[in-house]
Amino acid sequence: MTLSLEKFSSIAVVKEIESPENPGGLERRVALVPGDVGALVQAGIKIYVEQGAGDGVGFSDAEYVEQGATLQNAAEIYRNKELIVKFKGPSMASIEEMAKGTTLFCMAHFHSYPDRAKLLQNRQINVIAMEEVLESPKVNSDCDIVGRLAMAKALEPFLADNSIGALRVRVLGWSTRLHSAIRRCGNRNPRSLRVIQPALSFEQMDVVGPETLYFYDSEEFSGSLELLQSLRESGSHLFDLATFEKTDGIEAIKAYRENHPPSEFGLRRIQCLHETGQAGARYGVKLLKENKPQLDIAQAKAGVLGYGNVGQGAIHELYDQGINVIHVLGRAHTNKGRIDFWLRDADLVVNGAEQSAELRGKNFLVSNQHLKDLMPNGSVVIDLVGGSEANRSPVEPVIACSFLTEPYFVQDGVTVSALWGWPMMGMMRETAVRYSGQIRDVLLGHERLIEGLGVLAPGVSRALVCGPFERA
Repeated sequence: MTLSLEKFSSIAVVKEIESPENPGGLERRVALVPGDVGALVQAGIKIYVEQGAGDGVGFSDAEYVEQGATLQNAAEIYRNKELIVKFKGPSMASIEEMAKGTTLFCMAHFHSYPDRAKLLQNRQINVIAMEEVLESPKVNSDCDIVGRLAMAKALEPFLADNSIGALRVRVLGWSTRLHSAIRRCGNRNPRSLRVIQPALSFEQMDVVGPETLYFYDSEEFSGSLELLQSLRESGSHLFDLATFEKTDGIEAIKAYRENHPPSEFGLRRIQCLHETGQAGARYGVKLLKENKPQLDIAQAKAGVLGYGNVGQGAIHELYDQGINVIHVLGRAHTNKGRIDFWLRDADLVVNGAEQSAELRGKNFLVSNQHLKDLMPNGSVVIDLVGGSEANRSPVEPVIACSFLTEPYFVQDGVTVSALWGWPMMGMMRETAVRYSGQIRDVLLGHERLIEGLGVLAPGVSRALVCGPFERA
């Protein structure tokens, strides 16, 4: 099919209402905030905003009008628009209001709601799923690269003599500089990987000796020099990211970029993945405190499955909550049988591990049997990945995402929560602003989505999950 190369000259910004993934209409974020609407108006685009679209996160209709938008009511907003921008997927009734060939740009989760997907197909609505838009090419910052290379250097001798499987890695602290180091370490499958509070004493370290690596960043290290000295004297291996950066950083980054051309695709362009991890872990700690009021949270047995962007947000939050030891479980640690060792007596489990489509609904990292046999009453499982009956989570008790109307359930004495839209838990306005800026950039920046479906950039083209259909 030949598509029109016409750019989108009109955009509708619609209000979040009750829909399949927004029961009760409790999702109140708006896809574009007034300042970003102003940028689109300045680019010559006609912007229509549904009345009250920004009320839920503190942006008034007057602010949108000041930026050059035209207000419309709910009966008008979906009609005769070329591009409709909203945050969550639409209600079934809203789809009936859209003309053939309209393009919908939203968090579509297309395969999680097959009835809605079928209606969109039948109505010939083009759907670009925000969650599927990727960087193209991938962007690697110097900070990411140096953390990755520092950890690779630290692990080099253990990989060379094939002792990585016995190595216990302890990262002293968490920071954005340590983020990529943790990820690189997890990919190398050491015996264990934990993030620990640097304020702990030497006597509180769970392991020391030649099969232990303590990795830290002296630029941000808040522990004592006495701790580091005691660890050296114990025969443990120590590695300082900041020292590596000073001695090898510039040349190492240069060599890495020369030998690693950017991948075709990178991270999601429209996301608050780190905030998702933070919000979920924060809620998990809240539930744990309610369930086990006598438990010293610092001593809680807490762990995160996965160490990607969502998992890193969870690690960050658990660290800020003062939990002494955060277990980071990678693919090798979540294998059937191995994960049982860790889940036994766990207080808080945060799942940030994704699985490929063919494994969803077939392979469960946290099973119903785990809850029944291994986890104590009052423990908490937070699932940051979620899913639906048609697109199951790696956490078997989660048949479908929970919502703010009923954020958790209890199974075999264990509290389980898998909210759809974790940043709604106290981060609505700030994440609305961040999402809006990313949406604006995809429309006007490198990807130039505003130019229409005929010239989609690679990172956007893969996100066209329904269509293409010609405009009516």
